[in-house]
Amino acid sequence: MWTRILITTLTAALLVPGGAASAHADRAAPPDKIPLPAGFQPEGIAAGPGPVAFLGSRATGAIYRADLDTGKGEVINKGPGTPSLGMKIRGEMLYVAGGSAGDARVVDTKSGNVLQSYKLTQERAFVNDVTVASDGAWFTDSFNPRLYQIPLEGCGPVKTLPLTGDIVFQEGFNANGIAVAPDGKSLIVIQSNTGKLFKVDPGTGVTKALDLHGETLRAGDGILADGKTLYAVQNQLNSVAVIELNDEATEGKVVKKLTDPRFDVPTTVAKAGPRLYLPNARFSTPPTPETPYDIIAVQP
Repeated sequence: MWTRILITTLTAALLVPGGAASAHADRAAPPDKIPLPAGFQPEGIAAGPGPVAFLGSRATGAIYRADLDTGKGEVINKGPGTPSLGMKIRGEMLYVAGGSAGDARVVDTKSGNVLQSYKLTQERAFVNDVTVASDGAWFTDSFNPRLYQIPLEGCGPVKTLPLTGDIVFQEGFNANGIAVAPDGKSLIVIQSNTGKLFKVDPGTGVTKALDLHGETLRAGDGILADGKTLYAVQNQLNSVAVIELNDEATEGKVVKKLTDPRFDVPTTVAKAGPRLYLPNARFSTPPTPETPYDIIAVQP
């Protein structure tokens, strides 16, 4: 009887077309390392909607679109010859920080066309990162104590918000990564040269240092908010600090440090599905047209 049951079970399994086991076996796992064009010099990354990521070149400003399922991709915009650094997505629009050019661009994620360009300041500046809030896209300036805001759609004026309160700008890179706080109203900024996080009132520009209970986020770069979890990339340390914030984003606790032997000075982080994706900027490696670059995927 047991023989007959076994044969019947095996026969039934073989007769099921496209069974779950067969489908699972045929579906390859997405790659956890994605190559970028040689010499690309990535810095910023943004992901979505779906399994796609966009990266900017700090050398040429080119925008690269990568398929996270296959690892393949293409340059969708050759860039203006000035940097494309931090970036964020809203719908089909990609907001791009222009670094030393002191500008910002809005790029169509489908066509790669530039929809809008903004000159944020005429002064010496380093427009480093961007986040998208309900009232506009906000950009940091690592050289000047201010944020810049542009409208989410259409053309409109640039708003300049001076930063006051706890943050004190020093020599080197100051305000860098930026994210929307869990309350959806405030902003969070990391200061690279001090390793501190600040909560920013976007109405007044007043900053308040977050209590990290003795932790310092040295070499802090891009940050990503996912609910009350904040990921802070520490580039030269080849690490990502995982910080649990309180409801008011007035304090946070570092609960984990993510590291990977494949990290080579990652700068920013994006989340797609259950994975975090980080571009290796390789700041310690002299760039050439043949220098290889890649994206590394890790589990948070």
